[in-house]
Amino acid sequence: MTRQVDYFTPGDKGIMVCRVCPHNCQLKTGQTGICRVRANQEDKLTALNYGQVSSLALDPIEKKPLYHFYPGTMILSVGSFGCNLACSFCQNYSIAQQSPPTRYISPAELAALTAKYSDYGSIGLAFTYNEPLMWLEYIMDVAPRLKEQGFKVVLVSNGFIEKKPLRDLLPFVDAWNVDVKAFNENFYRRLCKGRLDCVKHTVEEIVGKAHLEITTLLIPEENETEEEIRDLARWLASLDPDLVLHLSRYYPAYRMTSPPTGLKTLRNARQIAREYLNYVYLGNVAPEENEM
Repeated sequence: MTRQVDYFTPGDKGIMVCRVCPHNCQLKTGQTGICRVRANQEDKLTALNYGQVSSLALDPIEKKPLYHFYPGTMILSVGSFGCNLACSFCQNYSIAQQSPPTRYISPAELAALTAKYSDYGSIGLAFTYNEPLMWLEYIMDVAPRLKEQGFKVVLVSNGFIEKKPLRDLLPFVDAWNVDVKAFNENFYRRLCKGRLDCVKHTVEEIVGKAHLEITTLLIPEENETEEEIRDLARWLASLDPDLVLHLSRYYPAYRMTSPPTGLKTLRNARQIAREYLNYVYLGNVAPEENEM
């Protein structure tokens, strides 16, 4: 099943301009966007992944990671396929950059599944695994149903979205974890095919409207200098010093073969970030690292 995209502008000669994310892909009939899930089909911009579920699991909320949002609880987690960035170090490339097997689950069915899993301690539904903003149409059809039933809605996202769809989505999301992949534009353009300024706007827009935690994957010789960590932490603190920052350990994945991030680098980065932020955690490390 497909669904027409809500955010687009008709162009000349059948071209459709997608307005979901800042790429603003201009698509002729038969073309698909950078995300691989929005296509111009006979002069209609459609979402190819609508309701298509690739992953469904009951996870600890801390796995998102969300450490300060209902800690100790579980949450049903769901993903599709597609992403509007092209990170060479993607940890979920098998569903973000490829086409995994999927099955269709309607919005009503997913809401019913969420209710069923509440019997197992789930507080709601997290849209995660691939980039949920590329599943926007489906989320906008599912989330209001969940909110009506009192469930929590979580998004784990790269934050690369246009202002209008973000503002329309915000009332239906209780908590976000946004990946700020680096704090320099060169990194975003070179390794992700995106833009930092757009992600910063998303973070700034969410603050005060929903619970928010930030994750940054530290990659050796790419985004782990003292200056960059300091700039990131200082900016987050200017928004709210109680924002939670997760500094995550990189391991080789997808197209990137650099060695894993050293523990000393992670510890130093945490020490710097703690000069500005009250809550800084390390990710992809042994649990005792966060007891220091």
